[in-house]
Amino acid sequence: MKFKSLPILYTAAALIAFAGNSVVTRLALGHAAIDPASFSTVRLAGGAGMLLLVSIATQTERFRLRGSWLSAAILFLYAVPFSFAYVSLSAGTGALILFGSVQITMLLAALRLGERPHLVQWVGLGCALAGLIYLMLPGLAAPSIPGSMLMASAGISWGLYSLRGRGAGSPLTQTTGNFVRALPLAIVVSLIARSGAHASRSGMILAVACGAVTSGLGYVLWYSALRSMTATRAAVVQLMVPVLAAAGGVIFLGETISSRLIVSASTVLGGIALALVGGKRFG
Repeated sequence: MKFKSLPILYTAAALIAFAGNSVVTRLALGHAAIDPASFSTVRLAGGAGMLLLVSIATQTERFRLRGSWLSAAILFLYAVPFSFAYVSLSAGTGALILFGSVQITMLLAALRLGERPHLVQWVGLGCALAGLIYLMLPGLAAPSIPGSMLMASAGISWGLYSLRGRGAGSPLTQTTGNFVRALPLAIVVSLIARSGAHASRSGMILAVACGAVTSGLGYVLWYSALRSMTATRAAVVQLMVPVLAAAGGVIFLGETISSRLIVSASTVLGGIALALVGGKRFG
């Protein structure tokens, strides 16, 4: 019984870590404890350091840096917009846009690769897109449009990164190499934006924690959980992350959840779940 429960624990811990990415980033950037360019650089450095330690500790043979510069560039295109978006977005809204964009990107990629979805999957995809559009429609409760666009681009990049990582021989060492390669790209952004650079002690601590714990260790836990899950189940359980992030925003950041966010989240997450499981059930 003890060993059977491990995948559940790994999954729960990984989802909490992913939601923690949003909460910690918003905590740091929403209070201007650090600028977004510096946060991105420190986060990638913390993640690279943690993943290197775990990779070296778990390798039975000589450690080799894997990954690719293309994947690293896509990872960089996720991490930097993610940080800049959370200057203006709440934790829950940002996570919803991020994971909605990730899943829609992966579903559209499946269509492009020749998959023939059932009608119910088209309905689900349409609902998800409609939910995101509704969230960003002009109005008093609408989130920042620039922030939303940045987060959507981060989600697209993360979706593409995930697609490139499918079938990788060693996801952990691949991700480690990509984090290491993405770091100098983030440093370049920090140098370009150095005129607005600032970082308090708390901002640096939060950036390191986001990279080493909620990103680095979160990915390790997620890879461990994936061994016992189908691809569909893995995609569906990730839909819990925006819910957890919104709850974390309320508890730790004092954020409020608007009716617009509730309606949008229900439409987006329900639509994606329908699209993911529709083919299995009705195909």
